[in-house]
Amino acid sequence: MIRVEGLKKSFGKLTVLDNLDLKIEKGGIFVILGPNGSGKTTLIKSVLGMVVPNAGNISIDNQPILKEWQYRGNIDYLPQIANFPSNLSVSELLKLVKELRDKPTRDQELIALFGLEPFLDKKLGNLSGGTKQKVNLMLTFMFNSPLVILDEPTSGLDPIAMLHLKELIRAEKENGKTVLITTHIMSFVEEIADEIVFLLDGKIYFKGSIQELQQMTGQVDFEHAIAAILRREHA
Repeated sequence: MIRVEGLKKSFGKLTVLDNLDLKIEKGGIFVILGPNGSGKTTLIKSVLGMVVPNAGNISIDNQPILKEWQYRGNIDYLPQIANFPSNLSVSELLKLVKELRDKPTRDQELIALFGLEPFLDKKLGNLSGGTKQKVNLMLTFMFNSPLVILDEPTSGLDPIAMLHLKELIRAEKENGKTVLITTHIMSFVEEIADEIVFLLDGKIYFKGSIQELQQMTGQVDFEHAIAAILRREHA
C-alpha cells in the first residue's frame, strides 16, 4: 500500500527524516509513535504531499507520488487542528467540502452518530473544541477512500465520541482499508493498533505488534515498553 524508501528531509541544519525506509501493507490499523521531534508529522505530511523531501521515494499502490496530486483524492485525512472558517456554519462547510471532492458521502449517518444535528446551523467559530473535532471526524470519514490518515484523532473527544471513533476505525479495517494514525494516547493505541511504527531521530526504531515490542524490551505492558525505549535513547 505505502512504500517509503530512503526518505530524507531537513529544515535548515536540522535533519528530521534520516534515510527512512517503511512499508505499510494494505488493510489494517497502523499507529506511528515517537517522541516530539522524531519526524512523525513530517513523515505524514510527506505522504500527503504537504512536505517535499530532500531525497527518497514514496509510492502508494506501486505508484510514485512525488510531484503528483491526483492520488490525494483517494486519501481521507484528519488534521490535528480543525482550522475551519469561523464565519461558516457546519452545514455550509459540509456543502463546500462535498462540492470540492464530488464523491459519494455518508454524512447523514455520521451527523447522527456524533449528535451534530443541533449544531448544523451554528457558526464554526462558536463551537467548542470537542464539537469541532466531531465535525472534523465527520468530514474525514464521510468519503470512501482506501487510505485514511488520522493525526491525533482523539483530541477533545468525550467518552461516547471516543467509542464511536474506535468503531469507525475498526469498520474501516473490516472494509479492507488502511488506517494510519498518530497519537500520544497509549490506551487508545493498545485498543486499536494492529502494528506500531516507532520513530526515533528520523529513523524507524521498531515496527511490529505491541506484543513483539514488549518481548523486545522485556516489559510486561505497553507503556513500560515505550518508556524503556526512551530511557535507552537518553542513557
